[in-house]
Amino acid sequence: MATKIYIDQGHNPENPNAGAEGNGLLEQDITYRVGQELAALLRADPNFEVRLSRPTPESTLGTSNSTSLRARVDDANRWGADAFISIHTNASDNPRAGGVEAFAYSSPSVAFSLGEDIVERLSSVTGLRDRGMKVRPGLYVLRRTAMPAVLAEIGFITNPEEAALMNRDPALFARGIYEGILQYYS
Repeated sequence: MATKIYIDQGHNPENPNAGAEGNGLLEQDITYRVGQELAALLRADPNFEVRLSRPTPESTLGTSNSTSLRARVDDANRWGADAFISIHTNASDNPRAGGVEAFAYSSPSVAFSLGEDIVERLSSVTGLRDRGMKVRPGLYVLRRTAMPAVLAEIGFITNPEEAALMNRDPALFARGIYEGILQYYS
């Protein structure tokens, strides 16, 4: 029985619910590309089944921030996903802020452990600083999913080096997430 992984590519191509901007890049474009690369890796592995929140670059969910988040969660819940991975890029007023971190609803939990593996592998594969796992019970996609959910901040779009790496090599970030998923489920 294949493990069902729901990949939520954070944000919409435009408002409602567009993401952060930095260094001439848009969060929603990076998360879309990383999600597509991650889906390809998972689909090539018979142990996984995968579903994307944004199957096409134009896919827009909801008509507001809240309905966009609800559409993602409802789709994953209806599909019966075993895990929900939401991909985001971080942002800061400080262009030197950098690294990989992730959030789960609570700790200890399956989601927190899965997130630890994802952050560790992402950091290792990309060379970006490991900022660790954190608890964020207020995040809708972590609170309302019926399965373990991780929100991964894969790097800072406001950091010139990290933004350039995410833009140049989304497959590298996908591989880090994929290796984290494999590490957790092995």
